[in-house]
Amino acid sequence: MATPRRPTPAYTAPSSSTIHASSPVYRAIAATASDLSARVLEDSFTLRPCSGQAWTVRAGQVCRITTPLGPQVGDLNVWNAHNPRERDSMGGGQLDQVLTPDGMTRRTVGFGISQWGGRVHDLLGTRCDPYVNLLMGGQSFDFYCHSNLTRAVVAFGLTELDVHDVLNVFQVTGLDEEGKYFMETCPAEQGDYFEFFAEIDVFIDVGDLSAWSWENKENVEMLATTRPLGVEVYSLADPDILECWKEPGSPKYTGMHGIKMPPRNGQEGTNYCGV
Repeated sequence: MATPRRPTPAYTAPSSSTIHASSPVYRAIAATASDLSARVLEDSFTLRPCSGQAWTVRAGQVCRITTPLGPQVGDLNVWNAHNPRERDSMGGGQLDQVLTPDGMTRRTVGFGISQWGGRVHDLLGTRCDPYVNLLMGGQSFDFYCHSNLTRAVVAFGLTELDVHDVLNVFQVTGLDEEGKYFMETCPAEQGDYFEFFAEIDVFIDVGDLSAWSWENKENVEMLATTRPLGVEVYSLADPDILECWKEPGSPKYTGMHGIKMPPRNGQEGTNYCGV
């Protein structure tokens, strides 16, 4: 169906909105990436192929995910480190900010287009899992992307119900002209990195993706195309960089979403609560 004019964006924000990660403070943080003396390494480790690992990044720190041995994609989940019910909402973020879900909406972390319209580090992916695989006619398998993420968080008291839609790090994804989801070859090279600035204390879970397919693949073939990911957590050496930054607060909305409590008509001293 043709429309007389190009549809306008459904949501817009003024240039002064904090949803944009282009303010001087964010540019100053980004500028420290190329200066080793501007950051203090707090933690680093290697994420093995076909596995998952979870860790904490404190507010004001920078986390870097690298490709030490060549192209490799990963699934990224983010939670509030103190409240896992507050987590990143990939449907509520694009390009430079990841937001939390309705009721807690605030920034959690701050972070090209191919000839086919694909975007790297895209937000379309939902991760592969054993349930969809069975629906698509596959067989049971314990090392899907969802499984890698789940194993990593169990030791921290979370379950697979806490694992949610991901940000596909180093992966190019998009929708074709028929609206079908597609993935392109990982464009990352050895030594490339993706990094984000933690706006609040966050709990991170990354799965080092297995070879994608709805068909069964031999482990040998999977391991031959899967490489490790590196993780580095930094503090900024110069605290003045964050002088104009402050941790975002949760909305103070205390309404009832239109629900009205009936009057309390019980006698004094009773436990009648009016609902």
